Amino acid sequence: MRAVKRILDPVLALVALVLLSPVFLAISVWIVVESGRPIFFVYPRAGKDRRSFRMFKFRTMVQDAIELGRSTGISRDPFGVIKNDPRITGAGRWLRRTSLDELPQLANIVLGQMSLVGPRADLVEQAAHYTPEEARRLSVLPGVTGWAQVHGRDSVTWQERFRLDLWYIDNWSLWLDVKIVFMTFRELFRAEPEPIEDELNIERAQAADEQ
Repeated sequence: MRAVKRILDPVLALVALVLLSPVFLAISVWIVVESGRPIFFVYPRAGKDRRSFRMFKFRTMVQDAIELGRSTGISRDPFGVIKNDPRITGAGRWLRRTSLDELPQLANIVLGQMSLVGPRADLVEQAAHYTPEEARRLSVLPGVTGWAQVHGRDSVTWQERFRLDLWYIDNWSLWLDVKIVFMTFRELFRAEPEPIEDELNIERAQAADEQ
């Protein structure tokens, strides 16, 4: 069954890229008109077996948002999003609410770096602080959507995300992936979840800095 998944992922992603090309064009124009370039936000993520890759997303924040977060102290976590985050653009708020900002990750699937369904790809900096049990998330390709994403998105704690992702890995089946895809469509146009500050990774990063 996993062989079927490996074949289906890039085929379905490539078909989706072709069919959704008008949507890509419309979103790209909106981003450029509102806030200029770049259209995409590209940042290293931890992939399967800790291999780093550059994950693509439509840019939803102002340019240099990470540096702005650090310089203004808007959040203790410059990679995190806070409620009513002023760095998010008008287009970006809509893209995040509908999850359409994730569409460029279809290209990552075609490149063999991601799957349609799997654990969320964490930042390399976050994965560096995983416990051995948490690192089991890296035993499979990260996904555009996943079991944790359809059970709260940004409104669940990191500990809960780990628990959900590990349950998915331990109970994986092709039919579970199909179920998650349908659940994802149900989530697309729901109200934007209220983000939870990433206390776990903030504490781990601070502890690492103090060593």
